[in-house]
Amino acid sequence: MKVGVCCHDAGAAEIISSYVMQKNIFPLYCLSGPAIKVFERKIGTIDNIPLLDIVKNSDWLLCGTSWKSDLEWNVIKEAKKQQKKIIVFLDHWVNYRERFIRNNEECLPDEIWVGDHYAEKIAKDNFLNVKIKLIENPYLLDIKEQLLRLGKSRVESNSFLYVCEPIREHAYFQHGDERYWGYTEEEALRYFLTNINEISKVKRLVVIRPHPSEDFNKYDWVFDEFNHKGIKIDNKKTLLGQILESDIVVGCESMAMVVAILAEKEVISSIPTDGRPCVLPHKEIKIIKEYL
Repeated sequence: MKVGVCCHDAGAAEIISSYVMQKNIFPLYCLSGPAIKVFERKIGTIDNIPLLDIVKNSDWLLCGTSWKSDLEWNVIKEAKKQQKKIIVFLDHWVNYRERFIRNNEECLPDEIWVGDHYAEKIAKDNFLNVKIKLIENPYLLDIKEQLLRLGKSRVESNSFLYVCEPIREHAYFQHGDERYWGYTEEEALRYFLTNINEISKVKRLVVIRPHPSEDFNKYDWVFDEFNHKGIKIDNKKTLLGQILESDIVVGCESMAMVVAILAEKEVISSIPTDGRPCVLPHKEIKIIKEYL
């Protein structure tokens, strides 16, 4: 049976590309945005086909979800119209219902896959009439295998890795309020850098990694505001490579923080005190307030 794969955002693309590789599937692709680079980095050159063609020429479809792009939502709608089975693999642990709503119209897939028991419970609570299937997260399985292969070759260094997310844009797009969750990405980064000496008495390099959907220069303001020679911005290396080159990983609610837990790094959420609590369900994650 021919599978159609559709993704825009990097998070779902990491999961589904790993699934495709692990299952040795040769699908048809309809990709856009950051997903293209993810698939090409892991699989090679992708032959992209239009939305209508992928639905027509596939026996079933496997999609991600996007907070800004309508690509997957439109594929779900077209698949239902053509009576093709469509499955969505949910990444992360937040905003499940909102992923399937555009202009007050909800369009749900035939089946939803999730990567762990936390996500399974959330999905079952949100989607009473959709089949929920638990499949161990393929992306995290890849990370675990890479860590096993690297073994003693892991690099240890005296540095922070700060992983960014487009929180402000997401909140405005979804709720019309940049501070809907009580903070923005700039406020979270500023909160971390302001309290960095409380977190670590040792002077450390700070590597800021912009999210794949963000402009590389988005965080240049930190150089003027903090006048800190030990700060650099870099997302050219792989995420895992940067995590292994750091000993403390900081972010808000990024999946990168979960990868850092697997790599046995100290992980800290930088959400300011006025923001909502970190939604990541992993008990290993500390908060800055614990250091103050």
